Amino acid sequence: MSFSEMFNIGLMQGFAGLSLFSVLLLMGLGLAIIFGQMGVINMAHGEFMTIGAYTIFLMSSLTETFAPGLMRVYFPVAIVIAFGLAFAAGWLVEWAFIRHLYRRPLDTLLATWGLSLGMQQIFRSTFGAKEVSPTLPEWLMGSWSPAPGIDIPINGLFVLTLTFIVTAGVLLALYRSRWGLRVRATVSNRAMANATGINTRQVDRMTFAIGCGVAGIAGAAFTTIGSTGPTSGSLYIVDAFLVVTFGGAASLLGTIASAFGIAQTQSIAEFFMTGSMAKVLTLMTVVIILMLRPQGLFVAKVRR
Repeated sequence: MSFSEMFNIGLMQGFAGLSLFSVLLLMGLGLAIIFGQMGVINMAHGEFMTIGAYTIFLMSSLTETFAPGLMRVYFPVAIVIAFGLAFAAGWLVEWAFIRHLYRRPLDTLLATWGLSLGMQQIFRSTFGAKEVSPTLPEWLMGSWSPAPGIDIPINGLFVLTLTFIVTAGVLLALYRSRWGLRVRATVSNRAMANATGINTRQVDRMTFAIGCGVAGIAGAAFTTIGSTGPTSGSLYIVDAFLVVTFGGAASLLGTIASAFGIAQTQSIAEFFMTGSMAKVLTLMTVVIILMLRPQGLFVAKVRR
C-alpha cells in the first residue's frame, strides 16, 4: 500500500472520527449541562436521545405518507421538533421527581436508571423491538470527493455543521444570556442566588430540560449514521459520561476537547485493530490520564 493510499485512508478514518465526535459532543453537551452544572447523575440521558431519533423516524414516515413533496425539507423541521419533544419530556421528568432528589446523587442515579428501563419498555411497546431508520432527504445522501481516493459522506458534513451550530448556541446561551447568568450564579452559590431573587428551582428545571433537548438533537443527528432501537441511547450513555468526566465535569470547553480526543482515538485505532480492542485502548488511555489528573482536562473555578 502506497503512502498516498495510507494517507487517504487515515484522512477518511479521521473524518469518521469526526462523525462519532459530533454525536458524543451533542450527548456530552446535554450531560455537561445536567451533570456538570447541576450535579444530577441522569442515567436516562440516552433515552432522551432516543426520543429525538424516534421523532425523526415518525416525521419521516408521516411526511412520506401524507406529504411526499416535502421530503426534501422535512429534516430540519424534524430536528426542531425533536428538540421540543425531548425538552418537554425533560421538563416533565424534572417536575415529577428529579426536583425531589437534588443533593442525593445515589438516589438520583438509581431513580434515573429505573426511568431509563421504563422508557426503553415504552419505546419497545410503541415502536417494536426491531431497529428502524428514517428515509433521509436526497441532499443528505452521497459523498463529496475533494481529491481522488477521498470520499467524505455528506451526512457526516451535515452532522458536523449541526454540532457546530448547537455547540455555539449552548456556549452563547450560557455566557451571554440571562438564563446562563442565572445558571452560573446558581452553580457558584445557590443560597446567594436565592437571596438576590433568582428562582433557582425554575433555573434547575429549565437547565435540565435544555440538557434533555440537546440530547434530542443528538438523537436526530444519530439517525443519519445509524438505525434506531429501544436501547440505542443506552449504548452511548457510558461514552457520554466518560466525555464529561474526562473533560472536567463543570467545563464545556473540556467536554468539547475530550469528545474530540476520545472519538479520534477510537476511530483511528479501529483501522489497526478490532472495534472492541479499539474501545479497550481508548478506555485504558482515558483511565491512565484520569489517574494522573483526576479533575479532568479542564477545571472550572467555582466559588463554594
